[in-house]
Amino acid sequence: MGGDMVDVIIGLCVSAFVVFCVLPIHEFAHGWVAYKMGDETANNQGRLTLSPFAHIDWMGAIMILLVGFGYAKPVPVNLGRVKMKNKKLAGAIIALAGPMSNLIMAFLSTFVFVFIGQNFTSDNAVALALYVFFQYCAIINVNLAVFNLIPIPPLDGSRVLTAVLPTHIYFKIMKYERYLILVIMALLLFGVLSTPLSYATNFVLDLFKKVALLVF
Repeated sequence: MGGDMVDVIIGLCVSAFVVFCVLPIHEFAHGWVAYKMGDETANNQGRLTLSPFAHIDWMGAIMILLVGFGYAKPVPVNLGRVKMKNKKLAGAIIALAGPMSNLIMAFLSTFVFVFIGQNFTSDNAVALALYVFFQYCAIINVNLAVFNLIPIPPLDGSRVLTAVLPTHIYFKIMKYERYLILVIMALLLFGVLSTPLSYATNFVLDLFKKVALLVF
């Protein structure tokens, strides 16, 4: 029973970390890159902030707590205000900003937990807690980055398609966005995406660990 309670507490802490830290940074990254490219829409709507309360979608947060999958409020972007001439490329860059922020957090977190693992013994309770926390941080951020790079609307990877697909084809795909997200959720619930996502996540984490071990 004690072990089950610990698992529940860890699960709740991880979910809270995703809702109040990981997702807000992801959405902020979209808005910040858009702002630097000339689009002030996110800033004008109070979304250019790291405050989680500006980005939380409460239904998405509840889903994270209940099923481990959810979402935040998408940051508004107006490509018409972007200074770059190639709007399709600008949209792809802004879309990539979210997953890239997660990979950066994962990379830094990997360095921390590898450093702790190399320099502290497992009987150090504080070091062990920090090791587990930063390991979770790395895993969660890589998972989120990999998942969002799937090229299916409304995920960030679909926005990258705008840089390579003809506009008329992309908009035909976007017509089915509301249905495609249901398909994605079903694939997650039935575990169809589990194997490819796990493979990609483990590949990235192993790469980050190898780099960290070269340093430490």
